[in-house]
Amino acid sequence: MPPMPEPTLSLPASRIGPDAVLWLLVAIAVATMNAPADLSATLHHLRVPDPDDAMRLAQVRDLVNGQGWYDLRQHRFGPPPGILSHWSRLVDAPIAGLILALTPLLGRPLAEGAAAVLWPSLMFGLYALVLFRGVRASFGTRAALVALLVATQTFGVTVQFAAGRVDHHDVQLTAILGLALAIIRGGGAGGLLAGALAALSLAVGLEGVPFLAVGALFLAADWMWRGSPAIRAFAGFGLGLALAAPVLFVTQTAPALWSSTACDALSPPWLFLALGGLVLALGCAGLDRALGRRTTRALVLAGGGAALIAGFAAAFPVCLAGPFTGMTPLVREHWLLKVNEMTNAATFVARGQWEALVFYPVVILAALAASWRALRGPRPRFWAVAAVLLWPGLLLGLEEFRGLYVISGLVPVVAGPFILSAITGIGGGHPTPRRVAALAIGIGLVSSVWIVPVALGEAFLPWIRTASDPKGASDCLGDEALAPLAALPPGKVLAPIFMGPAILLHTPHAIVAAPYHRAIPGLAAALTGLGGTEADLRRTMTADGVRYLVACPARPADDLQAKPAFATRLARGEATAGWLTPVPGPGPLKLWRMDP
Repeated sequence: MPPMPEPTLSLPASRIGPDAVLWLLVAIAVATMNAPADLSATLHHLRVPDPDDAMRLAQVRDLVNGQGWYDLRQHRFGPPPGILSHWSRLVDAPIAGLILALTPLLGRPLAEGAAAVLWPSLMFGLYALVLFRGVRASFGTRAALVALLVATQTFGVTVQFAAGRVDHHDVQLTAILGLALAIIRGGGAGGLLAGALAALSLAVGLEGVPFLAVGALFLAADWMWRGSPAIRAFAGFGLGLALAAPVLFVTQTAPALWSSTACDALSPPWLFLALGGLVLALGCAGLDRALGRRTTRALVLAGGGAALIAGFAAAFPVCLAGPFTGMTPLVREHWLLKVNEMTNAATFVARGQWEALVFYPVVILAALAASWRALRGPRPRFWAVAAVLLWPGLLLGLEEFRGLYVISGLVPVVAGPFILSAITGIGGGHPTPRRVAALAIGIGLVSSVWIVPVALGEAFLPWIRTASDPKGASDCLGDEALAPLAALPPGKVLAPIFMGPAILLHTPHAIVAAPYHRAIPGLAAALTGLGGTEADLRRTMTADGVRYLVACPARPADDLQAKPAFATRLARGEATAGWLTPVPGPGPLKLWRMDP
């Protein structure tokens, strides 16, 4: 289907056309996405936005240093024997390639910093290309340029492409965007591409599973409703997913683990669903001509889907409980439910974390706008696909913040054509209530607008904020803060859980704990030792062979008894321990050595 004609956008008489102005605005917005200070800090000090980025770089560094492709064990994390990571080598490989290519030119330390700057920038370039081509195909160049401009102002997008953001969420975000646009395209080629992108999303992380399921359901429902014209896209999706997923699985998984069930990574349970989905899609294709009525097609889909789910439940019952199997109540209450990405919207409000307002409203408005246009507008398939993906993401995000990570990438898809239509509608005639409402929604689709209520909340309701100080915590993670620890002889460190990846990245030491669900014993040890009594702390350090104790006074551990934890009082100077020797040094950290 050809793109819609370009809307008329009235501007004062000028030698510069509207498209040129938009290109200029996009260029300026892209160039200013990262502050120079942030780029410099990442380049020269390997400063990264999140513990996951530090852990990714530690994993990449091990790969560059010669650790095997299939050896995903972090040997300094909970040794012995270390923790087996479930992260994908498909993300490690290009970052490692950048480091190896730049090392002869810049030296190893600067090459690592340059790779941490370049990788998210390159990924944003790919995201922007997919976004531009996808929106232009349906609504023309001008709408695509507005979408690009909105993307640079959508915080749910820009935080995933910031300097140092080398985690896999940028890959996930781009893959799901491509999947949505491929479904909009339709046909056999569109379905095949959507299936392959679904496989890529599964390979790098399972956060996208709800959206892959929704995409598959949309294609199945489309066939149920329209019949033969929609079967090629449905079958193509099943074929693309079932062909690509096993290839990616064997590429990144050690042969010894091919038969092992992993509920938190691409493994046999998810391959079962992919292959079962292919059988269902091909079965529907084979029966397509015989199934002339919607009700019979619906019955076939319902029966096939029920059989597929029942087979999954029977073969892999452990995965029905989700990826966090084996988690103790202590770890769940005092770690998992305290992590921002697992926090719900109500808790953000209760804690006075007003910054969450820049993420939620744009997704809400994008879902409403897409639904509105799907019912009353041109290109209903475009808007319908966006709507059916946005609503589940919003509902997940209201319960767990990470639900917004991937789906925020679709906000500019909706915002580009919607905003352009709203502007041209206001400029092309009398401002009716409907046109004014459309313009108001269009303005609300830009995250930057929501900085105003965030600033007002911070200014006028500061006493509501009970969340931990993010600045104080981040000050404990830099290379300068960790330099005194890095100068000590290698040993195992007991530190706050959030500090684990930074210690791996910036020092030669081993760690007891880091914020990852596969390391339950280490998490429990850190929570008990740092949140308990002096006896708890000493018992934990002795049992784990810990040599160094580290405290970040700005982020103490949860107290596990009525009075403040001994480690917290130790960091405040309110307690001493004869079995710990203070290690003096500059910076925010407090260090002690436990001598044999």
